Amino acid sequence: MSERGALRTRLDLLAREVAKFGAVGALGLVVNIAVSNLLWRTTDLQVVRAGLLATFVAILFNYVGFRYWTYRDRDKSGRTRELTLFLLFSAVGAVIETGVLYAATYGFGWNTPVQSNVFKILGIGIATLFRFWSYRTWVFKALPTKETVLSAEGFLTQGRTERVPRVEADPVGR
Repeated sequence: MSERGALRTRLDLLAREVAKFGAVGALGLVVNIAVSNLLWRTTDLQVVRAGLLATFVAILFNYVGFRYWTYRDRDKSGRTRELTLFLLFSAVGAVIETGVLYAATYGFGWNTPVQSNVFKILGIGIATLFRFWSYRTWVFKALPTKETVLSAEGFLTQGRTERVPRVEADPVGR
């Protein structure tokens, strides 16, 4: 395959991954906003606490979507490690997301329902960039390509078939 064809293939795969990530993320956004607004209107929770709780509900929703749809073809061997890293990077994303809402609410006094939703969505957008990078890089690792596996197998079997001449030590020391 030519260099140009390989690049096009990689870009096509990346575009599909971004589209799937975006679809799951969009549904997660709906869950996040719906739970936030439900909590804001039906409970006495503070704006940021309700927003953070909604974020964690969306994180759980997103994990299922990412694992079983977006990244279903990725390595599944270390689920405990995967879930731990997912929760860790999701928590960092939640801090980014909630930090934006916190700054708007308590730093600038922008506390109306519309303003809260705008800054919630802005925080989600910023955190999404971080999450996309971290999930694809650290959490849902790609399996090696078929060509890489065949190349490695060829290298390993090549070493077995070639005979390396044995060099005997000279006992006299010449």
